[in-house]
Amino acid sequence: MLTVSQLSKSFAGRALFDDVSLQVNRGDRIGLVGPNGAGKSTLFALLLGDVSPDKGTIAIEKNATIGFLPQETAAAGDETVLELALAVSPALVQAQKVIKQHEAAVAGIADPGADTAYHNALHVFDEHGGWELEPKAKRVLAGLAFRETDFDRPARALSGGWIMRAHLARLLVMEPDLLLLDEPTNHLDLESLQWFQEYLRTYPGAIVMISHDREFLNQLVGSIVEIAHSKLVRFRGDWDSYIEQKAAREEQQLAAYKNQQKEIASLQLFADRFRAKASKASQAQSKLKQIDRMKKIAVPVARGKTIKFHFPQPVRSGLRVITLKDADHAYGDVVVYRGMQYHAERGQRTVLVGPNGAGKSTLLKLLAGVLLVQHGARELGHNVRTGYFSQNRIDVLNASHTVLDSA
Repeated sequence: MLTVSQLSKSFAGRALFDDVSLQVNRGDRIGLVGPNGAGKSTLFALLLGDVSPDKGTIAIEKNATIGFLPQETAAAGDETVLELALAVSPALVQAQKVIKQHEAAVAGIADPGADTAYHNALHVFDEHGGWELEPKAKRVLAGLAFRETDFDRPARALSGGWIMRAHLARLLVMEPDLLLLDEPTNHLDLESLQWFQEYLRTYPGAIVMISHDREFLNQLVGSIVEIAHSKLVRFRGDWDSYIEQKAAREEQQLAAYKNQQKEIASLQLFADRFRAKASKASQAQSKLKQIDRMKKIAVPVARGKTIKFHFPQPVRSGLRVITLKDADHAYGDVVVYRGMQYHAERGQRTVLVGPNGAGKSTLLKLLAGVLLVQHGARELGHNVRTGYFSQNRIDVLNASHTVLDSA
């Protein structure tokens, strides 16, 4: 379905890809892995045609469709969540709007042309399979943890993570022949992740995904494509199989390299020893030619160095770290907590689980002091300092700052 042939691409003198090839067939489930900066997102941009290769070709089967979920938050306009999920074509979106407007005003139509517009919209909606797509879109949205009351909300009113879910729903409804997913699990909770995983098992098209979720890769992919040292290397199997194969491959390459180096050293020693001796000069020359004819095994590249951080330990706190007593919190008429009791002790590790809207993020904000307890008390223990990292932390980062500036 998609063929990459002898592709090369460099940025600022640095080769991201050097004469690489890749074949993606219908039904493939491929995990794309590699260190940060190796070129995973760039490869997606090349496949989408957003970036042109320096050399080589990318051939896509005629009439094949490609859908892409970026890692960054995508934009949302005035459309509702359901309209965004149904945005598989502009014509379908416009037809749906006309139908809704007509049905909302059906009791008192003043415009004589409204009926014509309505019937035209019905025809377009039917032609694009809208009647089948809308129930499908609602099922997909529900699977991604949207409530039915969310369907008619403006998508722009959602947080970045929820907008990404709505765009993911749109891709699943669209059902392209090739699905490119860049970190698709970043904004999914446990329940929606499990639903998404099951949905992808029976997805009819091919999928290429970038993910750091090893379990997700283990559950879904049939092969791993590693980007390393400007090359693409394909391994059959899931993530765990890839790790085993890669380790075995590196050991074999190292052993073969060492054996070849021993052979080269032996041949060179013979040539150096006897090249000046007339009776064996021809043999010495033959050994040198033998070395030249050898297909040299590359030196196994050591894995890149990683930065190790040593974080200073905080001042020892009291045993009781934080306490919430009879805590209440509500958003308007929606009560999230009433009379809640909670405490944590030094060294305790806690995971919050629950459905969307249950109040997990609200509880973290109450504990961190980002939100104030509306009734009751929040008490910090002796020598306790709080740190808080939100789900939408990217929204408060300054794009002009470096990583070090933002640390």
